[in-house]
Amino acid sequence: MARHNINIQDGFLFQNLKEAQPMQMELVTGRHLEGRLKRFDRFAVVIEADGKEILVYKHAIATLEAISPSAPATGETGSSS
Repeated sequence: MARHNINIQDGFLFQNLKEAQPMQMELVTGRHLEGRLKRFDRFAVVIEADGKEILVYKHAIATLEAISPSAPATGETGSSS
């Protein structure tokens, strides 16, 4: 019997993909991207932002945050980018 384990990263991404929630992504460079997750694999994610699909390698991602439709993103307090 083979047991298929889903790691915490894949579980988070799969749930976000299933619910089609907007998400905010901060890259290791400090750049912020906001959009909807379209697909992912072991090495990369594809998000749709402003009608474009953007491929982002996972090693370039610092944080991911699911954005509730009723609440603003909480990543930055009191600063404007």
